[in-house]
Amino acid sequence: MALRSLLRRTARQRTGDEGEDRALAYLQAQGLQLVQRNFRCKGGEIDLILREGSTIVFVEVRARVSSAYGGAAASVTPAKQRRLLVAAQVWLQGQSGLPACRFDVVALEGDRLQWLRNAIEA
Repeated sequence: MALRSLLRRTARQRTGDEGEDRALAYLQAQGLQLVQRNFRCKGGEIDLILREGSTIVFVEVRARVSSAYGGAAASVTPAKQRRLLVAAQVWLQGQSGLPACRFDVVALEGDRLQWLRNAIEA
């Protein structure tokens, strides 16, 4: 990312970027391979798209300072889940074949990282 666009990002956006960096490093250490980062389409966005074996893993990263107000994982609302599903469908349309897929959430609260596999049902 260019320095100019880095400087224009808000503190919240920079915190989100740092959370995604941390989640990505953790997942790669678990053996997942990055396919794409920050996929955006008209219907939604996906923070991380990774491959675990032959499975495509769509990952939503949520960072919170604390677990107040339900915490990071609870912030993945039904509306956010629908947007993730739409974005995944758009991404999959651009692929050859239909791979096995799942939706995970990485919840970051302070120094704590929680990886929730199959957190969202399609």
